[in-house]
Amino acid sequence: MLSKKQLNAISSEVAHLLKEEREKQGLSLNVTAQKAGLARPTIGFIEQEIQSPSLDTLLQITNVFGVDLEKIIAKARKRIVKNAKKEKALRR
Repeated sequence: MLSKKQLNAISSEVAHLLKEEREKQGLSLNVTAQKAGLARPTIGFIEQEIQSPSLDTLLQITNVFGVDLEKIIAKARKRIVKNAKKEKALRR
């Protein structure tokens, strides 16, 4: 079972990964929102971690990017574990 801190870290990393994917594909907030059927501020708020998206919203966004939500979450978890190991090593 993950701690609240770990869950928050994964959620934060998912937001970063969504922004990275949008920028990698050269999509603006407006285009992403339009294709996902969402309001432009919603995409921005998610990327800035102001708003936590629902599962439906995450699926709509990742569908626009043509990526699996499961892969985004797995990548976020990997980054969190990797960063935790780095931090632990630096504390030694």
